[in-house]
Amino acid sequence: MNNKKNPEHIAIIMDGNGRWAKKRVLNRVSGHKKGADTVREITEAAREINLSYLTLYAFSTENWSRPEKEVNAIMSLLKDFLENEEENLNKNDIKLNVIGDVSKLPDFVQDSLSRVLKSTSKNKSMILSLALNYGGRDEIIRMVKTILADDSLKLQDIDEELISSKLDTKKIPDPDILIRTSGEKRISNFLLWQMAYTEFFFIKTLWPDFNKKEFLDIVEQFKQRNRTFGKI
Repeated sequence: MNNKKNPEHIAIIMDGNGRWAKKRVLNRVSGHKKGADTVREITEAAREINLSYLTLYAFSTENWSRPEKEVNAIMSLLKDFLENEEENLNKNDIKLNVIGDVSKLPDFVQDSLSRVLKSTSKNKSMILSLALNYGGRDEIIRMVKTILADDSLKLQDIDEELISSKLDTKKIPDPDILIRTSGEKRISNFLLWQMAYTEFFFIKTLWPDFNKKEFLDIVEQFKQRNRTFGKI
């Protein structure tokens, strides 16, 4: 039986900003700037179809190894994005959320992030989660440490529900769809626990060129997939 319902949660690996810029003989920062415009378009498209949760892989734990100039530029763009989109998020009743270890982000990013998190905290129509300084393995390590530090827990208490409640995505359902742009076919340390039954869509379009039409096409393809979750 085909799944006729819209997805509840879509996660996206936004890949290809650098390659988009290189094809146009631009610096990589230009690709990230154009990619920020795509974030806005896809967030609005998600809101239009009444998606409940949208999670974007914005900056991974591995991205710190990129050239310092590029990392600094990404952080500045992130601050600008937060400040520029705060009004739109509130206008569209979108609550901002963050996953990852944000304590390692620059103070100026943390300040903007804290303000927008507070400003949008009462919005209810959709939750937009930004994965910042996020890595699936790092999340699992932090989860294990949290459980081990709780002396009240016993061995028999450890189950899927407990583990899920200690992850960054607690209270957020697992993704129905993963989209990765740019043609790469890997999940790159993203939501490792949460994507056990996620439907994967790997597309060749570079993130800055990804658009509402392609996004909606993927949603329609998802509706045609038969999701059995290991059952008959």
